[in-house]
Amino acid sequence: MKFAIRKGRKQDASAILGLIKHLAEFEKEPEAVEVTIEDIEEDGFGENPLFQVLVAELNDEIVGMALYYYRYSTWKGKTIHLEDLIVLEHMRKKNIGKALYDTVLKQGFEEKVRRVEWVVLDWNTPARNFYLNSGAKILQGWETVQMDEKGLKSYVLNKNL
Repeated sequence: MKFAIRKGRKQDASAILGLIKHLAEFEKEPEAVEVTIEDIEEDGFGENPLFQVLVAELNDEIVGMALYYYRYSTWKGKTIHLEDLIVLEHMRKKNIGKALYDTVLKQGFEEKVRRVEWVVLDWNTPARNFYLNSGAKILQGWETVQMDEKGLKSYVLNKNL
């Protein structure tokens, strides 16, 4: 089985969205996906892209992806945030995820970023073990904090901002 890792293209937007939906089902939140093909085309491949994406392709089918973007740490400097690493379930255990992961980490190393970071669900034991075995650390004592669209609206309107 010979797959290829390449940079994503605008015409991959539908497959990218399909992988995002696949991940949402795996994480038991299929209704949570709000992003559209048009969002992906504009936000990833428009004039000012907000993210980069690598895709894994096998026999002209996209079977996995790594979506990431650059951040800036006030303590460290330039970093990469790996938002999602997704491989179709029937294609797992074929080193596709590892190849995507390796490509992102190699890019970070070559670009001299100070760290690559991501989050992993506490119940996703296979992913957690994969990351730990690669030398990554799962930080203890740090919790992800988010304010969703409803929270933003409420906060801004209640504070008269």
